[in-house]
Amino acid sequence: MAIAILFLLFALLLLIGVPVAFALAAAALATLLYLDLPAIVFVQQMAAGSGSASLIAIPLFIFAGELMMRGGISERLIALAAALVGRMRGGLGQVSILSSLFFGGVSGSAIADVSAVGGTMIPQMVKRGYDRDFAVNVSITAALVALLVPPSHNLILFSAAAGGGVSITNLFAAGIVPALLMTVVLMLTGYLVACRRGYPTEAFPGWQAVLLRTVSALPGLGLVALIFIGIRAGIFTAVESAAVAVVYAIGVTTLLYRKLGWRDFLETAVGAARTTGAILFVIAAAAVFGWLLAYLAVPAAAVSALQAIAHDPATVMALIVIILLLLGTFMDLAPMILICTPIFLPVAKAYGIDPLHFGVVLVLAGGIGLVTPPVGSVLFVGTAIGGISVGQAMRTIWPFWLAALVVLLLVAFLPALSLSLPVLLK
Repeated sequence: MAIAILFLLFALLLLIGVPVAFALAAAALATLLYLDLPAIVFVQQMAAGSGSASLIAIPLFIFAGELMMRGGISERLIALAAALVGRMRGGLGQVSILSSLFFGGVSGSAIADVSAVGGTMIPQMVKRGYDRDFAVNVSITAALVALLVPPSHNLILFSAAAGGGVSITNLFAAGIVPALLMTVVLMLTGYLVACRRGYPTEAFPGWQAVLLRTVSALPGLGLVALIFIGIRAGIFTAVESAAVAVVYAIGVTTLLYRKLGWRDFLETAVGAARTTGAILFVIAAAAVFGWLLAYLAVPAAAVSALQAIAHDPATVMALIVIILLLLGTFMDLAPMILICTPIFLPVAKAYGIDPLHFGVVLVLAGGIGLVTPPVGSVLFVGTAIGGISVGQAMRTIWPFWLAALVVLLLVAFLPALSLSLPVLLK
């Protein structure tokens, strides 16, 4: 009965439009009261869930990403992408996808990516004669790349939800090859759609311009290298790398690019604080929810249930992917990671699925939910920028959505795609 109260109340609150964090907290509190457990447990678990030292990296990476976004780095990354791939068919669409790969490494967030890159590229594509639905669809699906490129705070969340037993450094490494694969597949899809619609190419600016734009963008791209190499070499921890990233971002945007004034800095700090507050409240509420899942032995029940219907890792992975895709249609990524990790990670381990591999699959499957209605935050941001309805976008998004699904299935059933780089770098 307690399990039913926990899940049914949570689902009901989501259906009537209650924000996810409040739905999690209310369902958990109601279940605690039903079980006649002390109410102080609610407060203790919220404090414990949001008090993990590894979570300090999240607000710092968010702040660093905001600084780079407002400090001129996005314009330079887009200029570099335009020089590299603009001459392909549907050039501005290709630029949007490649820019998302570059900028994803700076922001680590799909919403920040579609806001920065999409906010620039969608109006440009519309101005150059591209259909609005194409401009929106290519931008929002390209934002999925940001979920897997360091410093993805979603991978940090997975590490925290896994109890800290999964290395953040190895997770960052595990996400790189799938991110590159997603970039290539989406660019191919964009090219085919552009050919069918007869979109133009952009003029090649010349190799000298490519070199100049590469040099100009290197400080921004260097942030990813600084974080990844610094952690891998043992120079600093993931949390320390986040602090270094903030200092580096301030230095690049104020001293080198000279685009970040005091007003911009204060607006950046306020924006990062708001985003951090929202994320940490979700983390705290999900911590109580997760504690109740463990208390009610839900993970063990999930293992038993899947063992009754599946007898090999491939079948289990297929079932988990289907469940994650369904959950992603109405649940945002952060709470989905925090809720699903304690349930499905034990199942994955029981069938010999590597936690690094499972983490990448979980984040990628949840990311596809971000561009799938009814609760698709990236979809809503993109359509708002493009000035079209969600229905208009959904009618023509299917080639890009299927491309993302193909990448998800490849990553899910070919573990080497996510595990080869961590093994190589050991």
